[in-house]
Amino acid sequence: MKFLRKVNKKIWYALALLLVAASAVFLVVYFAVIRPEKRAEEELRAQIEAYYAAKLAQYETENAQYADYEVEVAFIGDSLTDGYDLARYYPQYKTSNRGIGGETTVGLEKRMKVSVYDLKPQVVVMLIGANNMDTMLDNYESILKGLQENLPDTEVVLLSLTAMGGESWGKKNQLAAYNNVTIKLLAEKYGYTYVDLFSPLYDVSIGEVYEGYTVDGGHFTHEGYTVVTNEITPVLQKILGK
Repeated sequence: MKFLRKVNKKIWYALALLLVAASAVFLVVYFAVIRPEKRAEEELRAQIEAYYAAKLAQYETENAQYADYEVEVAFIGDSLTDGYDLARYYPQYKTSNRGIGGETTVGLEKRMKVSVYDLKPQVVVMLIGANNMDTMLDNYESILKGLQENLPDTEVVLLSLTAMGGESWGKKNQLAAYNNVTIKLLAEKYGYTYVDLFSPLYDVSIGEVYEGYTVDGGHFTHEGYTVVTNEITPVLQKILGK
């Protein structure tokens, strides 16, 4: 019995040491890796929320300023629109950029009033869906209904999802092409103009966006924006007569 008690004590002692060691390792990993990562995520989230709020506040200010300044073309969407230098590519038009980086169809629908309805542009050009491609069709048509109801006299141009490349973005090309079929059908249903951006950006020889058109497989370089502009401009010329 004494021998068993000695053995049990050794086992419990060893287990206690393992528990202490495991706890020490966990604490090291938590404070060195997990906690900093969580803090970084929280800080990034806060920065994104602050940027989003600042954009909406900017739109409200602009809407008041544009009371006597009719905007001809408003571009709405995500980072592809947000990073689109409209003054550079469309100097012939009075434009307004209502894109916000990281935007989804869900977020866009919620901000349509301040972003577009209150602005009352002659033309709305919309590119949205890349950030929630799997679910974008859940409310894409709802956005179109809102445009039809709130801006019945505004011409609407629906841009297809773009071709992409790289390890993360390149995998989405098939889904993008599939969703574009639906976008085109919805454009026909609502009497809106559909512009195919996917085809002129897609290099069939590699199955991805042409090299040099993006900085990371998804976001455009000047060359990429030039291709996009060349596809959109004829449509705007036809609508606005410029």
